[in-house]
Amino acid sequence: MSKDIEREQIIAEQVASEPAKDQVGSKLIDALQQSHGDALVEVIQAFGEITIIVPRASLVELCDYLKRTPNFEFNLLADICGVDRGPEEDPRFEVNYHLFSTTKFHRLRLKVVLSEEDLHVPTVTKIWRTANWHERETFDMFGIIFDGHPDLRRILLPDDWQGHALRKDFPLRGYEPYSLS
Repeated sequence: MSKDIEREQIIAEQVASEPAKDQVGSKLIDALQQSHGDALVEVIQAFGEITIIVPRASLVELCDYLKRTPNFEFNLLADICGVDRGPEEDPRFEVNYHLFSTTKFHRLRLKVVLSEEDLHVPTVTKIWRTANWHERETFDMFGIIFDGHPDLRRILLPDDWQGHALRKDFPLRGYEPYSLS
C-alpha cells in the first residue's frame, strides 16, 4: 500500500472517531444556555465557529466558568482584539476574546460590544495571565479601558503618542509631531 493511501486512511479514521464540530458546538451552546442563559445576548454559529455576544457585566464570571468547568476547559486565551466598526456605527467598538481548549480541542469567541461613550470592560488577567499583554495592546490601539488591569499603559506606541492608531477616524499620516510632512 502506498504512503499516500495509508495516510488518507489514517486521516479518515481520525475524522470518523472525532465527534462532528456541529455536535460539539451544540453541546457547548446547550450547556452554556443552561448555566448562564441570562449572560448570553446572542449566539452565532457560522463557518464552523461559535461566537457568543456577552454583556460586559457577565464577562469575568463567564470566562472563569469556561476555564474551570471540566466539560469546557478553555485554558488558553489565544487572543484579545479590538474592532472599530466606524464612527457612524452604534455600538462602535467590539472586544473579541478567542478561547481555545488544549485538552478538548475546541474554540470559542466571546464578544463584548461597546458604545463610544463608555469604553470600559473588566479585565480577565486574573483568569488568564496572558490577557495582560493582549489588553494593553487593545488599550494602546483602540483606547478601550480594562478596569482592574494591573498595568494598563501603552505597549506598542510611545507614551506621548496622541490618539489610538487603529481607530477608523485616526488620520492616516498621524498627528503632529509624528506626521510625515
